[in-house]
Amino acid sequence: MLLKDKVALITGGAGINGLGFATAREMAAQGARVVIMDLERAEPQAAAVRLGEGHLGVVGDVTDKNACIAAAAATIAAFGRIDVLINNAGITQPVKTLDITGADYDRILDVSLRGTLYMSQAVLPAMRGAQGGSIVCISSVSAQRGGGIFGGPHYSAAKAGVLGLARAMAREFGIEGIRVNCITPGLIETDITQGKLSPDRKKEIEDTIPLARLGQAKDVAGACVFLASDLAAYCTGITLDVNGGMLIH
Repeated sequence: MLLKDKVALITGGAGINGLGFATAREMAAQGARVVIMDLERAEPQAAAVRLGEGHLGVVGDVTDKNACIAAAAATIAAFGRIDVLINNAGITQPVKTLDITGADYDRILDVSLRGTLYMSQAVLPAMRGAQGGSIVCISSVSAQRGGGIFGGPHYSAAKAGVLGLARAMAREFGIEGIRVNCITPGLIETDITQGKLSPDRKKEIEDTIPLARLGQAKDVAGACVFLASDLAAYCTGITLDVNGGMLIH
């Protein structure tokens, strides 16, 4: 198993059809002990129970630094270490540039970008103490191509910020054996997309993708497992595209 004896903390991981839970499920299958952090209404404890015995759910908001520190502390209290962080929590909003309000901007950037910073800050002391660890940040093809199907320009900006932050952290902490990488998913079928694409529109999008289908949550989960594992021991500061060829560059 690729993650035997590893401890992985996943933010925004309680949504059963989301990228975070798919990653939690795959990491558990690969031997990891998983901690799912999410908002109270998402019921992270119940999500952890679905993974089987030996996993943990913690309530927390990634935009609250103290909540991030508490989640890291709860992970260490339960399992003694943090080997992997998946910065998955994020929200989107389908609005145009001229319609973005200050509140919209703050809300979207706070979760994706500030949350990535705060959660990384929370786990880095434990990783530095162990002289090793893997942080995987979920960005988006929207950051690379200047927009997506569902997210507005502020979403693209937030996810582009995640790329820059992750690369800077990779440079800073590589000397201590801590790897920091990004995944840029394309259009993935999750709760966010359900009911929002007509069959004709979905077919139009699929026709532009070389692999001729939308992505599935497990496609991103597999990439997360790879970057978290020792198979990626010489990968840091990279951006791993998981988009079926939607963007080839």
